[in-house]
Amino acid sequence: MAAHYFTTIPVLDISLAEKHTTRPQLLSDLRHALTNVGFLYVVNHGVSEAAIADIVDALPRLFALSAEEKQEVALHNSPHFLGYSSVGSETTAGKADSREQFEFATELEAPSPDTKPLYEGLRGPNQWPSAYPATRPIVETYLAELTSLGERFLRLVAEALSLPSEETLFSFLSDQHRLKLVRYPPSPLGSDPENLIQGVGPHKDSSGWWTFLLQASPPEVRGLQVLSGDGTWIDAPNIPGSFVVNIGQAFEVVTGGVCKATTHRVVMAPGAPERYSVPFFQGVRRSLTKREATETLKGHFKGLRGLHGERGQGEEEIEIDSPFLMGKYDTWGESQLRTKIRSHRDVGRKFYGGVFEKYVNDD
Repeated sequence: MAAHYFTTIPVLDISLAEKHTTRPQLLSDLRHALTNVGFLYVVNHGVSEAAIADIVDALPRLFALSAEEKQEVALHNSPHFLGYSSVGSETTAGKADSREQFEFATELEAPSPDTKPLYEGLRGPNQWPSAYPATRPIVETYLAELTSLGERFLRLVAEALSLPSEETLFSFLSDQHRLKLVRYPPSPLGSDPENLIQGVGPHKDSSGWWTFLLQASPPEVRGLQVLSGDGTWIDAPNIPGSFVVNIGQAFEVVTGGVCKATTHRVVMAPGAPERYSVPFFQGVRRSLTKREATETLKGHFKGLRGLHGERGQGEEEIEIDSPFLMGKYDTWGESQLRTKIRSHRDVGRKFYGGVFEKYVNDD
């Protein structure tokens, strides 16, 4: 198919949906972003300034905890893959990422040890750092607000894509959404400005229905880039008051490729300052099967396929792992468990020894 290229990422004021005079143009602009870019900014999004300010203020305090305090909530303690992981402990596109992070999720009770299927182990409670007790109320408030934003956004997406109900897409959602608080350390100085440091390698988002990213550093601190159809990396700078929003792999499957997940990365030039970001991953129902994902709305999106532009992407995406799209695993939950184990092998060995070798050697 012919590739669609973009040189900028659309900025949508979603408060325009509130007026019948401006709603049609907003929906048209959203449809373009969905079918031709896969990335957009949203402004006037309704998330409270207080919730955003609290999470931004918490970031340097949280990452300033001592190594011992961070290890108290280390991700390797959690079969649910929730907690702290240090710089270099996660890999993307086969290379270690230069980032440390705390991962949280909607607070849920852990399943009993004998619960089947095995992927139900992904649900469970968070680890909260005792040295910074304000973390829990700040994170839970932010999670609640982003959950609400995600639902409001999905209603607009459904209308923009002419789906029969504004809640059509809700049946694909999980009971648990995930949140990462991420710090990219300062980059060392180097003689070659083109020698970029990998914060996160090129990838499509595999852990959510949609991603809502808060770029939590000043606008001059850059790093996020999105891959256009001609193989060019397009900067996605921090626009104050915005979230960067992008399509996850499961949404691409459900829409039959009409709405594609777009490859992106984080890179830092030599001498770049530290950078903070907060991605919220709208959860996909773990029991979702490939058949459900590909067949439920197949007729609808087959009808849309010729109405909107289709786009290709650069060749670099060929190297990116996308197990659910390739159809190797029948459920989204198993696909996710496999991805988590491959990214955090210490956790996989500790809690999922029965499938560890299978998942890390099934390329």
